Amino acid sequence: MTTMDLNTGPLKGQMDKLFLKKKLMNFGLPAVVLAYLTYVFFSFDVLGLWERASMDNARTLVSDTYSYKTHVTRDNRTGDVTYAVEGERKGEYPEGMSPDWVTPAAAAGGTTVIDLTGGHVVRFGPETIEYDIPGYGLVSATPSRSQGVQAVLPEGEVPDWINLSKNRLAITTDAGRLSVTRNRSEVFRYFLGWELFFFTLDSPYHGVGIGELASRAVSGEAGAIWNDFWNNKMWRHSDVAWAIGETILMAFLGTFGAGLVALPLAFLGTRNFMPIRVIRFATRRVFDFVRGVDSLIWTVVLARAFGPGPMTGALAILITDTGTFGKIFSEALENVDEKQIEGVASTGAKPIQRYRFGVIPQITPVLLSQLLYFLESNTRSATIIGAITGGGIGLLLTQAIITQKDWEEVSYYIVLIILMVMMMDWFSGWLRKRLISGSEGGH
Repeated sequence: MTTMDLNTGPLKGQMDKLFLKKKLMNFGLPAVVLAYLTYVFFSFDVLGLWERASMDNARTLVSDTYSYKTHVTRDNRTGDVTYAVEGERKGEYPEGMSPDWVTPAAAAGGTTVIDLTGGHVVRFGPETIEYDIPGYGLVSATPSRSQGVQAVLPEGEVPDWINLSKNRLAITTDAGRLSVTRNRSEVFRYFLGWELFFFTLDSPYHGVGIGELASRAVSGEAGAIWNDFWNNKMWRHSDVAWAIGETILMAFLGTFGAGLVALPLAFLGTRNFMPIRVIRFATRRVFDFVRGVDSLIWTVVLARAFGPGPMTGALAILITDTGTFGKIFSEALENVDEKQIEGVASTGAKPIQRYRFGVIPQITPVLLSQLLYFLESNTRSATIIGAITGGGIGLLLTQAIITQKDWEEVSYYIVLIILMVMMMDWFSGWLRKRLISGSEGGH
């Protein structure tokens, strides 16, 4: 019986190297990630960012997205008092009309009385503004163009919800806000909801219940009701619908335009259809270039060249997606089954016919799947592009954000954008299933 000497030295060495490599990966990689996160923490001044954050401003911003303010404004120079939703002229109450929680000066002996509920009462007198705050006392302010705002507060330390300077008095409570300057005194009160969403104050249908509206619609006023809603000056429903249409149009033209351009160019970038290496290399580098530059950059460039507009946004999407589709389509073409092409060629088909009947049917599922997916994705991109090119729902969203006060409109546009993306997602999925998988019957 003979024994075999097994030399396990090299094998052991390989195993030790393997275990060492595993240890380095298990411990080294997390250490690198941790070091990078530490660098980011200090370089981006996360602590400073947290210290600069204002929770009060954040709460105000959030509340503005689902509520509205009714402003009561007094011109200190003339004594005129106006009432307006969100302080906008489009939401101004008609002459002789006021909110039910305001008693006009004509009915209160020359003093406008504003009831903010909970015992909070503001009075716009001929010269002095008064705010009776439960649990604190009476605050009065007399605005003067020469002496600023002369305020009188209860004795004691000034609370942090009162901001007082020579030219301005600002009081913020849970009931509402009061601001007094040399030229203007203003009170506004929050209410839940999106006021004037359906009808403005000058519409005869404002404040009418759903039942009565339905009754009037049946009796022949349906057109007038729809016209007042559709042409709402505050929410601009007709303009919003048009903007959504522009956004979808940008995405559609850019996506399918890119598909039409990329498909014939993709043949030039494949080994099995373009034997000339120089042409193949140049085509692929063009694809790399146009998709390597983000669509937002193309948007800025094209906006300088052609001016703002939805077509500029569509061209930006087309250019970027041409590079992406070119790469995807060329890879699909390189994986086609040559036997099917040979079968078509055996019938005496010309080169164009071989491509049409031997190649295109093979890559059609890939083409449609990618086109429909990018259509959905580009619908989101068109929103941002529209903000730059001056078209689509993105423009309205940007305008609402810039005002720093119409945050309920911002939330409205965001909701519409989400619904639009969801609709495009459903539509592209349904169409992809119908075109690629066929109907339920398999046809």
